[in-house]
Amino acid sequence: MKKRQLTLLSLVLMVFTSIFNFVNIPRAFYLMGYAAIIWYVIAAFCFFLPFAFMVAEMGSAFPNAKGGIYTWMAKAVNPKFAFVGIVMWYTSFISWMLNTSSIIWIPISTAIFGVDKTQSWHLFGLSDVQTLGVLASLLVILVTFIASRGLSKFKLITSIGGSAMLLASFILIVGGTVILILNGHPLQPLSFASLIKSPDPQYASVIGTLSFSVFAVFAFGGIEIISGLVDQTKNPQKTFPRGVAISAIMITLVYCLGIFVTGMFTNWNEVFNAANGSHVNLGNEAFIAMNNFGYQLGLALNFSHHVATEMGLWTARYIGFSMFLALMGAFTTVIFSPIKQLVEGTPEKLWPKLIRKTKYDLPVNAMKIQALLVIAFLLLVSFGGKNAKLFFQIVISMTNVAMSLPYLFIAYAYMQFRKKNDVGRPFTFFKKDSSAQLASIVVLLTVGLAIIFTLIAPILQGQFMSTVWMIVGPIIFAGVAILSYQHYEKNN
Repeated sequence: MKKRQLTLLSLVLMVFTSIFNFVNIPRAFYLMGYAAIIWYVIAAFCFFLPFAFMVAEMGSAFPNAKGGIYTWMAKAVNPKFAFVGIVMWYTSFISWMLNTSSIIWIPISTAIFGVDKTQSWHLFGLSDVQTLGVLASLLVILVTFIASRGLSKFKLITSIGGSAMLLASFILIVGGTVILILNGHPLQPLSFASLIKSPDPQYASVIGTLSFSVFAVFAFGGIEIISGLVDQTKNPQKTFPRGVAISAIMITLVYCLGIFVTGMFTNWNEVFNAANGSHVNLGNEAFIAMNNFGYQLGLALNFSHHVATEMGLWTARYIGFSMFLALMGAFTTVIFSPIKQLVEGTPEKLWPKLIRKTKYDLPVNAMKIQALLVIAFLLLVSFGGKNAKLFFQIVISMTNVAMSLPYLFIAYAYMQFRKKNDVGRPFTFFKKDSSAQLASIVVLLTVGLAIIFTLIAPILQGQFMSTVWMIVGPIIFAGVAILSYQHYEKNN
């Protein structure tokens, strides 16, 4: 039976739904206001497009590679570089689990109450941050237990949550436009200065502005997933680059339009400014923005204050429930998929038998060790004496940095891959080696500088420990990876 191939439309939809994330819209406006738009455009052209074609070329060259990106890097550079690279890639998911297990309680609270009440949660006399740390730890144990029993088919939950979040983007853009038309003016003043400078004093400086670039890069994260789509695409030499280009333009347009429209119903100073009593942070900004959206739509339609308030609460509940479904589905997959690829895709003798042991075709012991590791980091960060705003800022910045680091390894591996003449290339986007090298350099500079500025910004604001937390995880994992591989080389 002939295998069904992806058409241009199906490829575009697959790339769009895999990469687009609604939360990046309110988060960008919270951090940078209208000024986030230009950084999303830069990230699309300097990171998303070139990187997408790079991983597509490597993915098509090694279509049957069980090790995924490990195989790419091992063939292009060497196995030791590849092992450190895939460990760094795996580290990014540890950070993602830290982030998600902490933040998921906010959509749960919002789905129930219509607002984020996590800052008033105090279990057994613990602070709000410590309470979230304990709840997050319990969630990691629960999800690991469920996933290790082989109950990993949560695709329907993820699909429903993802579709609901896409619908939220449509509602935001259409509803924001209606609010603008009815009010006759944007609630966030629009000027040339507002397009280049953040309303948040933390991001108003040059370094602060540049540090936002890692959020823009992260908004396009997950591109490596498309590497396996080349050989599934009809007429790939023509269809694939066109599909990726259309997807990039669509995703960028929706992000930029969404950020712009958010200003139509959100006055940053009234909604997000902590100086005015706002309890917003990097965990709840999406729910506060959408609560305000429902409220402002009600006022624009001349409904009573009570009705407008209820509209705000139900809009926030919808986003909370949708995000909860999307995050739970993703969490259940992430708890086993990366560790499975790390253990099974690398040389067998790198791992002790205890870690390699499988049950239900899953490395259950490795998953248990992973859970303990995540819980240790969670408790260390949450019991570090931080307030909720700084706690979420640290956890999300850790995730952004950790999930951006593997792109440096892959971009460098691609540079070396293009120098190999003994590797077949079924799909080639960059026809000249010089253009391939230029694309690699652009990605390396874009991601590298974004990470550097993200690390520098907290130090300039006197938050030295925020920077320490962002680099401690990757350094520990890189050190363990190097020592493990040296031990493997010595014994083999």
